[in-house]
Amino acid sequence: MKQIGHGKVRNIYDVGNQLVLVTSDRVSAFDVVLPNMVPHKGAVLNRLSAFWFDFTKEIIPNHMISINNADMPEEFQTKESKGCCMLVKKLKMLPVECIVRGYITGSGWESYQKTGSVCGIQLPEGLRESEKLPTPIYTPTTKATEGHDEHISFEETIELIGEELATQLRDKSIEIYSMCAEYARAKGIIIADTKFEFGVDKDGTLVLADEVLTPDSSRFWPVDEYVVGKSQRSYDKQYLRDWLKNSGWNKTPPAPLLPDDVVSATSSKYIEAFETLTGSMF
Repeated sequence: MKQIGHGKVRNIYDVGNQLVLVTSDRVSAFDVVLPNMVPHKGAVLNRLSAFWFDFTKEIIPNHMISINNADMPEEFQTKESKGCCMLVKKLKMLPVECIVRGYITGSGWESYQKTGSVCGIQLPEGLRESEKLPTPIYTPTTKATEGHDEHISFEETIELIGEELATQLRDKSIEIYSMCAEYARAKGIIIADTKFEFGVDKDGTLVLADEVLTPDSSRFWPVDEYVVGKSQRSYDKQYLRDWLKNSGWNKTPPAPLLPDDVVSATSSKYIEAFETLTGSMF
């Protein structure tokens, strides 16, 4: 066993022909890891990703092998690791984060107010905050090893990985988002936007990887509270982000310590999102 990656939330271990992804209770905002842990967050993210990998497997293969602790190497069969580990296939990961936006909010709303566009994509006039877009838009970014990811155009993704793969990334990202957003809405959650990551296997097949449609990688809103024209209450990290914005923090390390009530509320929101989407008790 060899640790080969230490991300903001996940640690990656090479265990021979496969990898083990360990999803921690660490939490990041504005690309900075915060000093607090959020209880149960790692297990929620791991189990929710597993749910979506299974849900989307008919339209795209994924890297998941198992989240059952009994299937993990012995080193991970511990009380601390239970529920937080995913055994996955090895892939060649692609250097693009695939962002799909179904609603205009966050940085997209800020950009639209100034320019009428989001990441260079011109949008219809007169859209209001949090409004559903006529069709989902694809706004990829780079994967920054340090600092912030940078928005890139579709043409720039072609330069990075070639036209065939770039087109597959765009089309599959929108297809996965559209299918899952429809399901989630019927369960009571609007998926306003999300990010996907992909790799290719040894045969060159595109494979969905990393995490899928979690509160870390997506913006979740309750359907029954949705009102166009204002920001929405959120199941995801937005509550935590809002506290950080109001704290006066300048979004550079070190981040401030979060109050206990913000940590507790964030944990509850993660669990509520999991239970609402999967229909299972956490």
